[in-house]
Amino acid sequence: MLEKPLYKIMLSHSFNIPVKVTYWDGKSEIYGNGTPEVEVIFNKKIPFKEITSNASLALGEAYMDKDLEIKGSIQKLIEAAYESSESFMRASKFRKFLPKQKHTEKQSQEDVQSHYDIGNNFYKLWLDPTMTYSCAYFTNGNKDDLEAAQIAKVHHILQKLDPKPGKTLLDIGCGWGTLMLTAAKEYGLKVTGVTLSQEQFDLVNQKIKDMGLENQAEVLLEDYRELGNRDFDYVTSVGMFEHVGSENLGEYFKDVAKYLKPHGVALIHGITRQQGGATNAWINKYIFPGGYIPGLVEIVSRIEEANLQIADMEMLRRHYQRTLEIWDKNFNDHLSEVEGMMGERFVRMWDMYLQACAASFESGNIDVIQYLLTKGPSGKNLPMTRQYMLNDK
Repeated sequence: MLEKPLYKIMLSHSFNIPVKVTYWDGKSEIYGNGTPEVEVIFNKKIPFKEITSNASLALGEAYMDKDLEIKGSIQKLIEAAYESSESFMRASKFRKFLPKQKHTEKQSQEDVQSHYDIGNNFYKLWLDPTMTYSCAYFTNGNKDDLEAAQIAKVHHILQKLDPKPGKTLLDIGCGWGTLMLTAAKEYGLKVTGVTLSQEQFDLVNQKIKDMGLENQAEVLLEDYRELGNRDFDYVTSVGMFEHVGSENLGEYFKDVAKYLKPHGVALIHGITRQQGGATNAWINKYIFPGGYIPGLVEIVSRIEEANLQIADMEMLRRHYQRTLEIWDKNFNDHLSEVEGMMGERFVRMWDMYLQACAASFESGNIDVIQYLLTKGPSGKNLPMTRQYMLNDK
């Protein structure tokens, strides 16, 4: 009985929309003025000390186990919590426990495979046909379908490099290969992709053979840190530095610099927190082991330490929100198939993950930024204005 007043205090200032909360004793409260837009139902009392240890972990697990139900949009509820300045989602006292992380080469391989090797058949259900698992680029707002937006993103990245046929490109964390193979086929580059995912490696290898690009493209199943003394005219890396950890972020950018030829150009695309670096215990445990979202100041400092210079930065936060919303719709369109593969608990977990991330981007809790970097004076061999970047195919 003593815990319920604590819950009421915590929840009464946690949302910027009216929310109905039904407690484990069957009694309900409405927090905020107006008709509730979302209802939270506690089927079971969650010890308040678990909430104060780490709210995202305790509540995420409760939702996975059906101890907590949400009627209405999970995205709207979490976005409302991030938008409220007094919310438990923003208070440091509800994030006391932080996951311990290590990012050795062996641990990095295990972390990547635990997420990306769930199975290509799973990802094919809800990604677009290009199998691109990163922020899309919606040149026409909501008029673009996801496949068109992902293809536009690839061209947007490659055009920022101002690439010349016959030159070389390294794609660090190449995913299922769409960017590197587009660079080879449509821009005439000689490309090397690296991944730690066996499933991705196998599929990219097959694509190279199917497209007849054996003399122009290669994919390596190895840690990007083990490429030796090779150097390239261009480096791309999309959704990669979120996996290296705070302790390795400086080395990551130094490796980018090492693999670039003098005056080479890199486009680094990654999730960034403008408010400073952060981890999430629930996502770290169940979705992305070892994940760390670096802060903007932290990233810029590491870029400077690597003797790279920034030629351009572009924020794509709203694009990732839209991407995640489409992914979640696609995911929910295939719930029975996913449940047959993974089980109901996984379905609840993955649906919450996609909606929570969409809410985090929507609220500005996290951002995604493209960093155009040069090894040498900023943009020395690039056109004088940004106009060349905007001629999207």
